[in-house]
Amino acid sequence: MLELRCECCDKDLPPSAADAMICTFECTFCRDCVDNSLKGVCPNCGGNFAPRPVRPPRALVNNPPSTLRVFNPAGCGR
Repeated sequence: MLELRCECCDKDLPPSAADAMICTFECTFCRDCVDNSLKGVCPNCGGNFAPRPVRPPRALVNNPPSTLRVFNPAGCGR
């Protein structure tokens, strides 16, 4: 499911967010946290990040985003 927040800072990352980043396990973070707090390494799996694809609005009808929020600032060096 499409996660809509940064796990480090809890920033909202809606489906159209251009600054959303994911790792290979689809952990979701904002670009600022990836670049500055995480130094490009996922705190959950140790992998790298890529920009999260933007989900087209028409695809959200049958594939809505997740309502679950994962917020784990302790894993982000804070």
